[in-house]
Amino acid sequence: MPAPRSLADDLRSRDDDALTDLLLSRPDLAAPVPGDTASLAARASTRVSTQRAVDRLTTPQLQVLEALVALAGAAAEPVGLPALVRACAAPRARVLPPLRRLRALALVWGPDAALRPVRTAADVLGPTPAGLGATLREALGTRSPERVRELAEDLGLPSAGDPVADLDAVGALLSDPERLRALLETAPAASRDLLDRLTWGPPTGAVAGADRSVRTAEAATPLEWLLARGLLAAAGPGHVVLPREVAVALRGGAVLAGLDDEPPPLTPPPSTGAARRPSLVDGAAAGQAAEAVRLVESLLTAWSAAPPPVLRAGGLGVRELKRLADRLEVDGEQAAFWAELARAAGLVGDDGEADAAWAPTPASDEWLELGVPQRWAALAGAWLRTSRVPGLVGEKDARGAARTTLSDDLDRTTAAPVRRAVLEALASLEPGTGASEAALLERVRWQAPRRAGALAPRLVAWALREGAWLGALALGAAAEHGRALLDGDPAGVLARHLPEPVEQVLLQADLTAVAPGPLVRPVALELALVADVDSRGGATVYRFTASSVRRAMDVGRSGDDVLAFLRGASATPVPQALEVLVRDVARRHGRLRVGVASSYLRSDDEAALAEVLTARAAAPLRLRRLAPTVAAAQADPATVLEVLRSLGLAPAVEGGDGDVVLHAPSARRTPPRQVPRPVTGDPPAPTPGQVAGVVAGLRSGDTEAVRRAAAEADGRGGPPALTATDPASALAALRDAASAGRAVWVGTSDAAGRLVVRQLSPVAVDGGLVTALDAESGQVRTMSVHRISGVALA
Repeated sequence: MPAPRSLADDLRSRDDDALTDLLLSRPDLAAPVPGDTASLAARASTRVSTQRAVDRLTTPQLQVLEALVALAGAAAEPVGLPALVRACAAPRARVLPPLRRLRALALVWGPDAALRPVRTAADVLGPTPAGLGATLREALGTRSPERVRELAEDLGLPSAGDPVADLDAVGALLSDPERLRALLETAPAASRDLLDRLTWGPPTGAVAGADRSVRTAEAATPLEWLLARGLLAAAGPGHVVLPREVAVALRGGAVLAGLDDEPPPLTPPPSTGAARRPSLVDGAAAGQAAEAVRLVESLLTAWSAAPPPVLRAGGLGVRELKRLADRLEVDGEQAAFWAELARAAGLVGDDGEADAAWAPTPASDEWLELGVPQRWAALAGAWLRTSRVPGLVGEKDARGAARTTLSDDLDRTTAAPVRRAVLEALASLEPGTGASEAALLERVRWQAPRRAGALAPRLVAWALREGAWLGALALGAAAEHGRALLDGDPAGVLARHLPEPVEQVLLQADLTAVAPGPLVRPVALELALVADVDSRGGATVYRFTASSVRRAMDVGRSGDDVLAFLRGASATPVPQALEVLVRDVARRHGRLRVGVASSYLRSDDEAALAEVLTARAAAPLRLRRLAPTVAAAQADPATVLEVLRSLGLAPAVEGGDGDVVLHAPSARRTPPRQVPRPVTGDPPAPTPGQVAGVVAGLRSGDTEAVRRAAAEADGRGGPPALTATDPASALAALRDAASAGRAVWVGTSDAAGRLVVRQLSPVAVDGGLVTALDAESGQVRTMSVHRISGVALA
């Protein structure tokens, strides 16, 4: 099979499995669907797509690509595999795996004898790949022809009379390690020290007098000695650059110091030392996982009854966050995390009303019906996928305003990859073994050095903290159900570590009830209505008070209802003190009725009304008896209720028809909401079925392109019927033609808007402009690629 002449040829020669792997690894190539392999190659060569692919490379893959780009130069000259292996300073067997991946990603193409990086790789990697500076031709090409001739002569080279040939001769001398070593043996010690500082990068340095131009005989300082021999070149006022060929020679002919193809070791944190028992880690994490589910359920209950408002600028107000923290009995950082997690899981959202509020979604009702393991798996999966970073809450944004919970400014594209990398690193260790934060950071940076970014240290710390809050991690190690989050059944694994829900509690004489384990949901809801949580832990302790019992009666429970529930839910008899409390509250509940006049009190018990009228604490209500059983108040019903309850009474609200008004908490819900999509910066990943369709379309497009070319080759030699070409495809085709020295038919529009087809030989393609030789007129033309409507090989 002949060697491919372009990336399009290379992709065309790949089998369907290879193209499928490419499209799954680089999803931006599949949308919109490319018409043929040439269009696919053009899209894969764009700067944006190349940068996306490069940002996901591991350290060894990035190093091999940098070495190849450094050897290929700006013209993307072919590089043989032996030269690449020498440049990587590593055995061939260690260079091949990252090279194979680069080929699979279409960042490198061609056979082993002529490897080429895509042209845009050099732009993405920047001007100093692998810490190497500009080539000798680029660094010294700004000198006048006379100075180039003098440089060659000073190095003992005969001048060819051509500056380009002279520069090539100088480059050949200075890039030869043996000849360079002989030259440096005569160098001052300070000159060699200066070279040593620039050899492994950065290749530029600020030095006074860098812009001076002297000959060898005139050099008086170590810097002038280097400048006069071309070992350094001026890179602007006060700056010098070490030419690429010289740096490679100084590195012993290698581009890299070595290939970092082994991931950094995961050292344990100094505070823990040896591994902990896996059962201890799993048990602690399972307990925290159940607590995480309870906290989110408590958040939904609170926001269902009283949805907090959405700020005008979006997000949750500071006061509302503080109120949520008090309700959940956590600090502000955790409260922000639980609110963000509930939203990421699709359990809360903006209700979209004129006075918008954060409220539970209809999906929250389905979530609440699941078992604890299934609810936790939904939360943990959302945490692993989300791009939200709650740790940024409270910090200043670019405008100097504090970021708020649930605002739009908390998404970071690197959050989910770093979070997953931390969990994968901990999951790769023996069960019960943890790793230090510094070691995890090094592993994250090794896996994606360009993607990690400056926020990586904080993202790693936040991942560890949030994983512990969620119950995926415990004691610094990954729990079994935390490992199952990556690829398994987290709900099934967690269920093995959670105690079975219990249906009964233990009632005690001190007006408390002990739940020896997690309660089934119906019992838990009813018990939370009639009692308050006193303490949590392995067993939850509930306390019965007059106000908690009255709370149940305010929503319609009678004393008999409460006692019947307690008898059915208790493994022990109902203590006499608790029964007396319930019956006493039931007897007093509703004896006083508060209604609307401004408001009024009504009671069938004249003594109860007289007691209120004489109470000093009731003086602010300005009560006035209207009848033996009725009194008017100069306060609203809510205030009257609050004051009467502070007196230890149990008033009830009366409606206009004289019946007791029940105050069951309302359940606020948003309209149906979609689960928020993580912000990744990439289009949605295609499904395998979609990729199969794209591959079939590419084959069909290639067949059609061949058919059209055969139909146009009718022996006339005239211009073909050009099809529309997008700017990216046109740019790639023109670059390939310029590199291969081939002529192309180019369709452009003239000043009158008419299509003009010319045969051109591209010379340079840069910055969206094409410089080409017109075959008919013999003139050099420069045109914008956006004016080109079609391109075809001549």
